[in-house]
Amino acid sequence: MEYLATFHTHYGAMRYERYCREHSMPAKVLAVPRTISASCGICVRFTAQVQPEVSEHEDMDRCYIIGEDEEYKLIEG
Repeated sequence: MEYLATFHTHYGAMRYERYCREHSMPAKVLAVPRTISASCGICVRFTAQVQPEVSEHEDMDRCYIIGEDEEYKLIEG
């Protein structure tokens, strides 16, 4: 499944992208899509087998599941 995570800071996004690479999850840092607003303006798009827990990553602001039509559904919690 593909996800998009927003962060409070650029540093947090860079750290999370590194975390993804270290855990063999394809990821890249991108500008936040216009349909989503975020504090720092960048996000990480990544693929994971298990839905991430936002609370496990202190710098993560929000996380979205990316649908087939590039629709972003907010993960609650």
